[in-house]
Amino acid sequence: MKTHGSLLLFACVLASPLLGADPAEVIPLWANGAPGFESRKNEPEVAKDYWVKNINNPSLTVFLPPKEKANGAAVVIFPGGGFKELVFQREGADPAKYFNDLGVAAFVVKYRLGREPGSPYRVEREGPMDGKRAMRLVRSRAADWGLDPKRIGIMGFSAGGEMVSMVVYDPTDGDPSSADPVERMSSRPDFQVVIYPGPLRAPVVIPKTTPPAFFLAAVDDKGPAQTITGLLLGYEAAGVPIEVHLYSRGGHAFNMGDRSLLATLKKWPDRLTDWMADNGILDPDHVPKDEHH
Repeated sequence: MKTHGSLLLFACVLASPLLGADPAEVIPLWANGAPGFESRKNEPEVAKDYWVKNINNPSLTVFLPPKEKANGAAVVIFPGGGFKELVFQREGADPAKYFNDLGVAAFVVKYRLGREPGSPYRVEREGPMDGKRAMRLVRSRAADWGLDPKRIGIMGFSAGGEMVSMVVYDPTDGDPSSADPVERMSSRPDFQVVIYPGPLRAPVVIPKTTPPAFFLAAVDDKGPAQTITGLLLGYEAAGVPIEVHLYSRGGHAFNMGDRSLLATLKKWPDRLTDWMADNGILDPDHVPKDEHH
């Protein structure tokens, strides 16, 4: 009975962000289960309140914009949760709906949790595996979803920001000889959005091939703020475009800002919209111009 209740609750959690819309498509990252753990692919996830746990069959939940709004851009989203749980609604489905309103397709990743009690997974091992596979999978189906394969970005909140680091700073080319068409794709994102990230995998030296970045956090959330300020110098040294927003107050886990009492945080997604527009992500024909010219 406990398992049935958890499954029912899980179904409700998935349905809640989609009321009034078609059910979201869920696609496993690997059709036969995660490599080495195929026998666990049918174990049910557990969901309650804001979180999802017990993820043994990592997947993408697909959020496509209305066809009349779609502009071909896409974002692969990694919710946070300290690798113990996933904040699926607030840091997954909610930002996906925000992107859909901009005409951007969104794909929320349920990745394996290396710090969940009793987990057989390790963050440093399964994290990069799930993150890169998610990027490859979206790019492999770009034509199916009407996406521009050169405008597929990545976004992460908190621990999800660390997942972004695992992909962004160690991208791998596709294997053209692979029998799996997904593995023939590059895992490199074309842009990145990182919100109050943890420090895991944040490099001292930024590779010059790193994609343009948008970082945001609150100064009173010391860990993420320090991570971002440290990265800023590296991006400047590498000549990689970066935009940083550090708000004086806000703490951690303010999600998309709608629950905050602070006006700056309520409106932070507007800054992301501006950045995406200025960098031609929302309009493939847009040519950024320097206002001084």
